[in-house]
Amino acid sequence: MRKSTHIVQHTADEITEMRARGEDETDLERLASLDDTGLEAAIEGDDEGQFDWSNAQMGFPRPKQQLTLRLDQDVIDWFKGTGKGYQTRMNAILRSYVSAQKH
Repeated sequence: MRKSTHIVQHTADEITEMRARGEDETDLERLASLDDTGLEAAIEGDDEGQFDWSNAQMGFPRPKQQLTLRLDQDVIDWFKGTGKGYQTRMNAILRSYVSAQKH
């Protein structure tokens, strides 16, 4: 089985709605049938590979810089409507755009 490199995030409410629609991908029947030994074997059998720690680097985020920026009101409203952390999401989107332009 090939692991997906696409990561998605869902709120608890979204997950509840997905389960109600039958979009839950967890095989609860198979899990319920496993005893402790079978469960441990299933976990150990997960082919995640080994992480190469020899190239790992610890880094700290650079400090943010305050900036006055004029944006359209509908853009501001949309981001604020996504909840707490909207400025961080705006930064992530801009960072993604910059990264795409570099390649």
